[in-house]
Amino acid sequence: MMKRGIVNHLLPEVSHRMFAVMGVFVLGMVTALAFTPSPELAENRVEVVEMLKLPMGDPLDQGDEIYAREERIVRGEQLDHLLVRLGVNDETRRYFLRAPETQVLHRQLVPGRVVDASVRADGSLLSLYFPLNGGENGMLIEQEEGRLTARETVRQYETRQIMKSGEISYSLFGATDSLGIPDSIAIQMAEIFSGDIDFHRDLRKGDRFSLVYEMRYLHGKPASAGRVLAAEFVNAGQTHQAFYFTLDDGTGGYYNREGGRLKKAFLRSPLEFSRVTSNFAMRFHPILKTWREHKGTDYGAPTGTPVRTTGDGVVQFIGVRGGYGNLIVLAHAGNYQTAYAHLSRFASSLKQGSRVTQGDTIGYVGSTGWATGPHLHYEFRVRGQPVNPLSVALPTSIPLTTAQKANFQRESANLQTLVALLKNTTAARFE
Repeated sequence: MMKRGIVNHLLPEVSHRMFAVMGVFVLGMVTALAFTPSPELAENRVEVVEMLKLPMGDPLDQGDEIYAREERIVRGEQLDHLLVRLGVNDETRRYFLRAPETQVLHRQLVPGRVVDASVRADGSLLSLYFPLNGGENGMLIEQEEGRLTARETVRQYETRQIMKSGEISYSLFGATDSLGIPDSIAIQMAEIFSGDIDFHRDLRKGDRFSLVYEMRYLHGKPASAGRVLAAEFVNAGQTHQAFYFTLDDGTGGYYNREGGRLKKAFLRSPLEFSRVTSNFAMRFHPILKTWREHKGTDYGAPTGTPVRTTGDGVVQFIGVRGGYGNLIVLAHAGNYQTAYAHLSRFASSLKQGSRVTQGDTIGYVGSTGWATGPHLHYEFRVRGQPVNPLSVALPTSIPLTTAQKANFQRESANLQTLVALLKNTTAARFE
């Protein structure tokens, strides 16, 4: 009884195992049947495989692969080494270096210039663009019918309009750098508003600006900045706007929303960027050790910093004069004079009687005369009497005619819309 019970107890487990083994055996048979075709099916399968089979040919010829390469010339580099970095092979380099039309390139290896080339996988040169003289012209060398040809050409750029807006936290360049705005555009903006804003001392934290400017692209990459087309600067709550407008004679300038010319007869500052170290006021003279009236404005800047004329005029005096050291005095229309002292040297070819235009470099910062360090002493005089150049009402320039103003309003309408859009965007971001 006991044995039978054990057998009966084990029977279900044994039965399950047997069925499992039989199931595997049967599944194996089914699987075998499923993957073992009949002779007819095998015949058909061979035909299908024959149709899909890829032909085995020779290895792919990589000689037709073309690579675009770009290298920047480094200091002291020879042309042959540059060609090696561009991936050009020995044979092509030898031909390239011997060709009479390419000899000019040996004298154009200026550090920093970017050379573009198209090269096959075997190192043969298809084309090479080499910038010349730092301008828009360059030499294009191409392979035509098995030989290299060279010709001078002008690079074709794509010009786009860029819109940016920002806020001053610490400095103008700090704000523009954070937005990826080129320094040349920031300098242009400072120049545009230089008749109304002294960017050395008038900037305030929270000042806002909006810009529409041109950017030139080559092969889809930024190449160089162009001109500011429109700008707005809110300084200490006061809004200044500028829109570029080209006159019928081809000359251009910046005008406010109403068509008034922004270029004043005089700039506020004779230096692009520096710090004011001494204002027009009474001060303790650092050399004479007495209190004296300081009849100008001192701008601290490194020796050699270019000094620009603040207005169109004629050189009335150029030379050495007492405590002023190297001094230039310019006479301007309307009984105005400007003086620039302590210069390290004068601009070449400048002499008494020379005519200068606003913004021209007339000398360089120094410490000649009574000076404790390099700086520019600048005076603004009316009928020979010094006045404070930072507070005097500067003369304005000639406005647009009625016809010109109508053209300006029509052509600047789109720019005015873009500036308004940028202003609203900036306001929304800061509110």
